[in-house]
Amino acid sequence: MSRALGAFGVLVFLLLLSGCGGTVNSTSGSGGSGGSGGSGSTTYQLTVQNSGTGAGTITSSPAGINCGSTCVATFSAGTVVTLTEAVGSTSAFAGWGGGCSGTTTCSVTMNANTTVSATFNSAAGIASINHVIILTQENRSLDSYLGALREYWAQNGIPDQSFDGLPQFNPATGIAPLQGPAPTNPGCNPSDPAPSDCVFDKSNLVTSFHLTTVCTENTSPSWDESHNDWNPDVNEGNTADPNDGDLNDGFVYTAAYDGRADGFYDTDGTRAMGYYDGTQLNFLYFMATDFATSDRFFMPAMSRTNINREYILGATSGGYAYPNGTDAADTPQLTSETIIQDLQNAGITWTIFVNPTGTGCSGPPYDASCLLKTSYMDNFTYAQTVASQYPQNVQPVSQFVADAQAGTLPQVSYIAPASDAGLDEHGTDSDSDAPTNIEAGEAYVESLITAVMNGPEWSSSALFWTYDEAGGLYDHVSPQPEPSPDGIKPKDLLPGDICNTGSTGPTCDFTWTGYRIPLVVVSPYAKQNYVDHTVTDSTAILKFIETRWNLPALNARDAAQQDMTAFFDWDNPPWMTPPTPPAQKTGDPCYLDHLP
Repeated sequence: MSRALGAFGVLVFLLLLSGCGGTVNSTSGSGGSGGSGGSGSTTYQLTVQNSGTGAGTITSSPAGINCGSTCVATFSAGTVVTLTEAVGSTSAFAGWGGGCSGTTTCSVTMNANTTVSATFNSAAGIASINHVIILTQENRSLDSYLGALREYWAQNGIPDQSFDGLPQFNPATGIAPLQGPAPTNPGCNPSDPAPSDCVFDKSNLVTSFHLTTVCTENTSPSWDESHNDWNPDVNEGNTADPNDGDLNDGFVYTAAYDGRADGFYDTDGTRAMGYYDGTQLNFLYFMATDFATSDRFFMPAMSRTNINREYILGATSGGYAYPNGTDAADTPQLTSETIIQDLQNAGITWTIFVNPTGTGCSGPPYDASCLLKTSYMDNFTYAQTVASQYPQNVQPVSQFVADAQAGTLPQVSYIAPASDAGLDEHGTDSDSDAPTNIEAGEAYVESLITAVMNGPEWSSSALFWTYDEAGGLYDHVSPQPEPSPDGIKPKDLLPGDICNTGSTGPTCDFTWTGYRIPLVVVSPYAKQNYVDHTVTDSTAILKFIETRWNLPALNARDAAQQDMTAFFDWDNPPWMTPPTPPAQKTGDPCYLDHLP
């Protein structure tokens, strides 16, 4: 009697576990309580648990799991079971837990009873985003590129709102900030023309002006130059006093100094005060209007491209103010952790895309270690791991377009600047070089963005289009305080640097941002014609990725940023059907030998 009741109890127990949540281990044939023993082959139980606020189904190969309906199945020992998710129409797959991690296909080898969780979230949230694209061009300040945005709104019948661009384009009445005179910067004393050094002259003012040429000579944003841009008075023996009224007064002086040293046509630094408008940057102005932008988005550090791209990848430059290897105080590569490393460890798919034109990398197929040399990922020691273990994750940019069109984008895409192809919008470094045409660079950006907008994964994508740093071009908003990433002070300053010869102010540490840079957030969920006013630097893009996939912050800098969700409307996405932007204009005059 007791034996019969025991068997009946086991039967009832098994029936109760036919739905989600139970685990049972058994063997075929008689006897055995799990794992081994008995006369039959060993089997183990796989349990799938659905969680979250959304809807979805999990199926297995070999067959057995179809959850929804069946969440427990038995498989022979050693069987590799592959689980695949199917997301409900109003949901997003947030990832695996238990026996798997990440958001790619889950595979488990049945050598023990195993439980796997699958989380589906409602689309009304950041989990709606399954593809993040980081697209950063080169060396443009917000005032130089989007300073005339309110003029564009007025010309195109778009309601005005607060946007802190160049003051001459603000309305005379209405929403602050209101109209003010075009900003100026002191130039050089005319009594000391080139080849003499520029002598800072507060009586000789250079006024903000509209550039006609879409090609200009470079303005340097290096550590010393960026600090001179902020307060050149220290060169006159004064202290870097935040209240002296001269902040952001050194752009012309710095550009003149470098122009004379580099043998440029513009030896007076006038080019630093030039700006473009919506007639030339028509694609950018349309996208910044239809999607979301910011008037308080800053480059992370008061230095040049290398340093700021290290922040974009790793939220720190490891204490370096100058590019790796500049002097004996620099190490060849940083050992700092990068977002790429964290993505890999979490099982989140990623790819670094590089334009190979002009790099000297032969292909296709292309060698990953060669492409990495122009990606700025090569500034980190983890690049060696990428090249040796994950070479398939370094691809030419043509593969990005193909993936966007085919619906096979990785979860995170980092698009390196097309500098060697002349498409990065950087100022022209030498008059002997082919001029860098900003309209050609904008057309290149357009080709990448529209590939996503017109592709099958548009509905789950967020693309962050920005610039690595301001390039030594004028901006009227001063750098802002931010936490030091790792408490490391600058350790490679050069002997003649402003921070070694007079300035001891707060900007001589990594506790301030650099200058403002343009930003457009492109997504079906991006708020329409939205302007964010929160002080943020570009490590906030890392914070967005970390928030989306529940990753830890890399350091104190990205931890302190907003998570960028303010730019999105999860409940009422404006752009599930994307707008049709204008083709980027090309063909405007390109010359270097005179201004404007």
